[in-house]
Parts: sequence; C-alpha cells; structure tokens
Amino acid sequence: MLEVKDLHAYYGKSHILQGVDMHIAAGEVVSLLGRNGVGRSTTVKAIMGEVPPHGTIMFKGKNIAGLPSHKIAHLGLGYVPEHRDIFPGLTVRQNLMLGVKNPRNPGKWRLDDMLDMFSNLKERADTAAGVLSGGEKQMLTICRTLMGDPELVMIDEPTEGLAPIIVQQVGDLIVEIARRGVAILLVEQKLSIAMRISHRVYVMGHGKIVFEGTPGDLKANEAVRKEWLEV
Repeated sequence: MLEVKDLHAYYGKSHILQGVDMHIAAGEVVSLLGRNGVGRSTTVKAIMGEVPPHGTIMFKGKNIAGLPSHKIAHLGLGYVPEHRDIFPGLTVRQNLMLGVKNPRNPGKWRLDDMLDMFSNLKERADTAAGVLSGGEKQMLTICRTLMGDPELVMIDEPTEGLAPIIVQQVGDLIVEIARRGVAILLVEQKLSIAMRISHRVYVMGHGKIVFEGTPGDLKANEAVRKEWLEV
C-alpha cells in the first residue's frame, strides 16, 4: 500500500533523512522506533507533504512525493500529528465532524461509532474540546482522522505524556482500527506498546533505517536495542 524508497529530507542545510526505505501492506500495523531527533517525525511529515521530500513515495500505486497535503489526504492517507491539534472552542462532536471529507459518503467510520467506542468522548460530546484531558484530546484527534475514512493512518507519538492506563486505551484503539482493515504507521518511543500491537517494526538511527523485523526479532536483538533504543 505504501512504499518509500531512498527518501531524503532537509531542514535548511541540515540533512535529516538520509535514504529511508520502508513499506506497509494493507491492514498492517508497523511501528517506527528510535530516539528523539533521529528523523521519525520528519519521515511521516515528508510522506504527508509537510516537509519537502526527495525520493519516491508510492501510495496505492501512485507517486505522491511532492503533492500538497490536502491532496494526499483525499487519496486515503490519514495523519495524526504529535501536538494533538484540536479546535478548543468547538465541541467534541463538531471537532469530529470536521474530519468528514465527503458528507454524502461518510465511509466506514461514523460519529456514533466514535462516541460508542469511547464513553468519555460520548459523555462530553457537546462540551468544548478545550477542556478535555490530554488523553481525551489524543483520542479525539485520532477519531477525527478516522472520520475521513483513511486506508492508512500515520500516528505520531500518540502516548507522549499520557498516564499508563490511557496508553493502554490508545493501544487498544489502534488494535481496533487495524481490526477494521486500516493500515497504521505508528511513530512511537515506548517499546512496550509497539511490541504489543505491531506486525513489524523499523528502528531509525541518524536519519536511516537501521533495523527491520518483527517484534520477536527485535526482542531477540539486544545489540540493536542497546545501541538505538532507549530501554
């Protein structure tokens, strides 16, 4: 579904991504792991068109490298940024409805689905989103992206700063998203959630992929974990 080849990206003169290769199949959950500053977030931003990409990014057989972000989104690629961007003055319900791309054909994810999956959001459906907790805002941003009916969702650091019980809920949500046939690229620092829910994992170091394999492969590779991950 998504195939990235020889992806490079720059911030000014800084060469951040130095030839990233990765692929994600339909319905697959893949985690991109690594320490802060190695280029994980830049990778998803480059795929989404928020950072100018240099290389090949194939999505459903089409090269999307260099397309505007809104066009990439309309092709079926969803993106949940790490900053939990919501509209604080709008209600939870209104925030969710903003994610719908085509009101005449809303797709497999509907408003009632989102609210039924999360009782906290249902109870606060008509409350201003600005008063939600950090975990509730994270759930809201993921659910709003799903309302656009993506075929693949890239989720950047969804568990950052969340309590352990909320981290568990985020993991359960990602599992449910995958169960409904949506592929996921998860950018994550917490090894525990990635190992629990991923089919495959990539590890980044210095702007390159330094490891690819299953969670079991990574668990068995102590050298990679010690050198490239914070464990």
